[in-house]
Amino acid sequence: MGYEFFIAKRYLRRGGGSLFLSFITMISILGVFLGVACLLVVLAVMSGFHRDLRDKILGTNSHLIVLKYHNEPMEEYPELLPRMREFPSVIGVSPFIFSKVLIEHGRYLDGIAIRGIDPESFHEVTDLKDKIVAGQLDFEEENLPGIVLGVDLADNLRAHVGDTLTLASPMNGTETPLGRFPKLKKFQLAGMFDAGMYEYNTALAYISLESAQEFLGMGKAVTGIEVKLDDLYKAPQIAREITSSLGYPYLTRDWIESNRNLFAALKLEKTTMFVILTLIIIVAAFNIIATLIMLVIQKTKEIGILKSMGATRQSIMRIFMLDGLTIGGIGTLLGILGGIVISWLLSKYKFISLPADVYFIETLPIHMEVLDFSLVALSALVITFLATLYPAYKASQLTPVEAIRAE
Repeated sequence: MGYEFFIAKRYLRRGGGSLFLSFITMISILGVFLGVACLLVVLAVMSGFHRDLRDKILGTNSHLIVLKYHNEPMEEYPELLPRMREFPSVIGVSPFIFSKVLIEHGRYLDGIAIRGIDPESFHEVTDLKDKIVAGQLDFEEENLPGIVLGVDLADNLRAHVGDTLTLASPMNGTETPLGRFPKLKKFQLAGMFDAGMYEYNTALAYISLESAQEFLGMGKAVTGIEVKLDDLYKAPQIAREITSSLGYPYLTRDWIESNRNLFAALKLEKTTMFVILTLIIIVAAFNIIATLIMLVIQKTKEIGILKSMGATRQSIMRIFMLDGLTIGGIGTLLGILGGIVISWLLSKYKFISLPADVYFIETLPIHMEVLDFSLVALSALVITFLATLYPAYKASQLTPVEAIRAE
């Protein structure tokens, strides 16, 4: 392939002897560059959004939970905790209570979800303590039990650390002639957390396990057990093992199952964006076809001379295929470098801000994956290669006499 590569390089470098053809070649390279760079940046954003959302969900929730059917209270949880620790990959377990209540501060009222947690073991399954932005994660106060709110919930209630809040729940309420009167209990705001997701920051509060049991009238029972694993992607497998071992009436829910629709939508959106933006590369491929056809027309006489000197059809095809692949390869390489630089700048300087109440996050997340970059590069080269076939084939079909006579 020595002389074929030499001739292909000569044709491409000199633009077939035409400044206009050289300009069209640069446009073709620019088209591939833009298509690859845009596609890589969009995929990096989608991957970053997927990872950021996953981390924020798992920062507030465990990898899987163990419940009873129909959300029946779990009174035997002290016996189940050591059994949970025996399963492979389990590195932390903690009982919890979950319920929906009303919260009141002065004239401000809101409906929220409360989680009763065990302060001694809760750190084993989530990193809530690292998300405290005001006050502290302390449920033991001198006069009133402590409560920890999301920053946006505290803002909506106009509450500050040290303020007294009132929770109201119909569970364990008092029957009156006018109906059930909800049970009220006062708490002192001990701290505020920022989970990084507006949904959690506006609707979630934490109290101690004992306070939740007393307030909701659950005695010594809990809602379920949270479990953390050393590998979050083992959650479905470990969940099946736990369900099989414990049997009825226990069931498990892992984080993948609980957020299946959300992550499926993100994956579909990423795939759709890949397909749509690949059209940019396909458009650039048509520019390559036009460039090679013009090069074939410009070099008709040279093709005739080469064939009269013994060049085969395959050799002529390889010359023009090498020209097309060189254009696509340069554009792809520049696109990869451009995608990396743009993604790095977006990640470091965070130029783009997002409304947190819509997208759950405040800045555009970026995460560059080797697989995405490899797939885009391979796709661009394949599309470029396919674009070279027709012009190269037409060049190879020219006969020496007709090619020379055409000049």
